[in-house]
Amino acid sequence: MKKTTRQIQVGNVKIGGGAPCSVQSMCTTDTRDVRATLAQVKALADAGCELVRCAVLDMDAALALGRIKAESPLPVIADIHFDYKLALKVLEGGIDGLRLNPGNIGERWKVAEVVTAAKERLVPIRIGVNAGSLEKELLATYGHPTAEAMVESALGHVRILEELGYDQIKISLKASDVVKTVEAYRLLSQKVDYPLHIGITEAGTIFSGTIKSAVGLGILLSDGIGDTMRVSLTGDPVDEIRVGFEILKALGLRRRGINFVSCPTCGRCQIDLIGVANEVEERLKTVDAPLTVAVMGCVVNGPGEAREADVGIAGGRGEGLLFRHGEVVRKVKENEMADALVALVEEMARER
Repeated sequence: MKKTTRQIQVGNVKIGGGAPCSVQSMCTTDTRDVRATLAQVKALADAGCELVRCAVLDMDAALALGRIKAESPLPVIADIHFDYKLALKVLEGGIDGLRLNPGNIGERWKVAEVVTAAKERLVPIRIGVNAGSLEKELLATYGHPTAEAMVESALGHVRILEELGYDQIKISLKASDVVKTVEAYRLLSQKVDYPLHIGITEAGTIFSGTIKSAVGLGILLSDGIGDTMRVSLTGDPVDEIRVGFEILKALGLRRRGINFVSCPTCGRCQIDLIGVANEVEERLKTVDAPLTVAVMGCVVNGPGEAREADVGIAGGRGEGLLFRHGEVVRKVKENEMADALVALVEEMARER
């Protein structure tokens, strides 16, 4: 059962309160380059991204973000550190959300100004605690960045906003260590009902980062924890969206795009299954329709898996059977498999 959290709204995206876990990413472009940033935002939107965050390093970036927000197809969150004037400027520019730790802004009056401006515009604030940047006092107390230290840091930031009468809050607790991250979120979820943004930070490249993220986020989502998520990968942020939706699909929490099934091959396989599977998956990666597609390599498990899928191929010797909703459509030669399968999927996607 998903943990019930209070609901906030970032742009047109509802977060918490029973809403599905949304998938977000962060632009890798220089925010001051409006054209490049908008191009990346639009690529992320095409991939299914629902929220996008942009770094705000200086006042030029803050001003540029207003122009980006005006043309963005997605709600835009400003990533602010230390300088309250940057937060005020992006709020003037119509930003949808702030990622800002009030304890790092300085004097209380500066935080109060940001809160007043955010409250006027109903802009939520995400408190983002990272194990790599905990307060010196907490490191002195706990010795190193423990889960307990991360939770204490988050609660300290939350307390500042609550004392200023603001409750439009989302919280994240991120570490590159999967076990520590899971432990921190479990502890925090017992203490607050604010929506939680989950992620394994600095997870790594697309290979290692996907594995760490799938394990950590999979555990948390299975526990019912997580209202928004980001898969942090060293690479193209579009891949973060694809991986994020795959994690949610694997748990049955979201259905978007192709659910791809293929066998690992063995000595029974008599077709180039790896080549066919890779080609089909690549060609179908932009299909939004929630269809299950199976590419199977032999007569033992292949027909059963292909029948259970919306569309499937069960390979034999140099040929295979093409299935649609469990019924055999026709027999196809090996060199026609990818084309036949893709054409049938695209036809069904159009029907939906």
